[in-house]
Amino acid sequence: MTDTTRRIIEQILAVPAGRVSCYRDIALKAGLPNGARQTVRVLHSMSEKYDLPWHRIIRSNGSIALEEGAGRELQVSLLRAEGVEVSLQGRVNMERFQN
Repeated sequence: MTDTTRRIIEQILAVPAGRVSCYRDIALKAGLPNGARQTVRVLHSMSEKYDLPWHRIIRSNGSIALEEGAGRELQVSLLRAEGVEVSLQGRVNMERFQN
């Protein structure tokens, strides 16, 4: 595992239940100012292996990135189970729930 990947994983794991973060902010906190796509790749390839709370990471505008039928329903369900309010359009109020 590279140092960059380790830093991204640490930041993802730091997002507590009931809160969300966005791909960009995870990257920034990991020291990667243009690393949002790297965050996505780590989530996609390592969520199961490292038991990452992938569902807590969303777009910076508060929307769920996954499409219907591709995990969106599961992500919404997991967020709601933690007390995060998700609108019918798949949006989270970032001012209220952002880590």
